[in-house]
Amino acid sequence: MVEALPAWRTNRLKRLALAPKRYVMDAGLMAAILRTNLQAILHDGKLLGRVIDTFVTQQLRGELEVSPARPRLYHLRDQDGRRAVDIIAELGGERVLGFEIKAGASVTTGDARHLAWLRDELGDRFVAGAVLHTGPHAFPLGDRITALPISAIWAALSA
Repeated sequence: MVEALPAWRTNRLKRLALAPKRYVMDAGLMAAILRTNLQAILHDGKLLGRVIDTFVTQQLRGELEVSPARPRLYHLRDQDGRRAVDIIAELGGERVLGFEIKAGASVTTGDARHLAWLRDELGDRFVAGAVLHTGPHAFPLGDRITALPISAIWAALSA
């Protein structure tokens, strides 16, 4: 019922947290365990963020399982908590994708700041980053970083 997303490690970055991030395997199950409903979730920004984070992570896990690249998923957080990336997808050849998950529909470059930091630290190893959000539009946020609606997870695979 609970899955762990391991911490990502690299010798290029120092002082990373090593503890896994734990997720209930299903956002609906998470809501049931918390004995909450849609109205309560929508009125609690922190809870909404956790439910959407759980939902997106589980969707990405399922979609990446069938990917020919077979990426491995991780999370990244430094020890002092100043920087964190919700999901790191490690591809072959030490290349990575980074994902931030936002419960809001309006995204700014500030929401991509940790992806930009990761890009700058990793250089060419950083393939791309995305801030996944609840809004309807995709738009650029910087070099190799894009804001994408959560629905893009399925749109890219059905194309």
